[in-house]
Amino acid sequence: MDEHDSNTEPGTPNAFEVTRRTVIETGATALLLTTLPNAVLADDQIDGNEPPSSPVKVELQINGRSHSLALDPRTTLLDALREHLALTGSKKGCDHGQCGACTVLIEGRRINSCLTLAVMHDGQSVTTIEGFAQGANLHPMQTAFVEHDGFQCGYCTSGQICSAIGMLAESQQGMPSYVTEDLTKSAPELTDAEIRERMSGNICRCAAYPNIVEAIKQAAGMPT
Repeated sequence: MDEHDSNTEPGTPNAFEVTRRTVIETGATALLLTTLPNAVLADDQIDGNEPPSSPVKVELQINGRSHSLALDPRTTLLDALREHLALTGSKKGCDHGQCGACTVLIEGRRINSCLTLAVMHDGQSVTTIEGFAQGANLHPMQTAFVEHDGFQCGYCTSGQICSAIGMLAESQQGMPSYVTEDLTKSAPELTDAEIRERMSGNICRCAAYPNIVEAIKQAAGMPT
């Protein structure tokens, strides 16, 4: 049957022409009318029934100073640092723990602050990029990054430096990596491959990786 064929005789008064287009349009309209309001209503019910979270008191030891905060228990450590304490050196990149821009040290160990809740670190020592320099005196790792041009846009640099400092501590403690060849040594040799593997969780979109490796080697007291 042609799209414009009719089920009524031509010339019949008040004839209603039913075509395939009419059926499709009517069906689509009916579907929207029956499903869309239900979806909107469901969203409204979810939002309306979700109880507000009561603030939780958290005591964070950040860069040697104590900070008492009242936070929603769902607040990540990264958001607590940036939004509540104005410590914006830790960057929000992917917010999924994949880029390393938010790396900080907790009790000396590196962690992605976007993947952990602030309430989980009540009373613990947190070191951010703002806590390494002593006045105008930069941390050796910061100095090395400057001297070896280990950054371009600088967005990932704070996470790179925090991760590098934590990584050197891990190596000195004898922690192996995926590419460590000799597990009998008390401290793995920091070859370029070791450094790259241990820093692989920190992404630099400017691709300053060779300079970052050289900066880490200088900070570790290795020849560059």
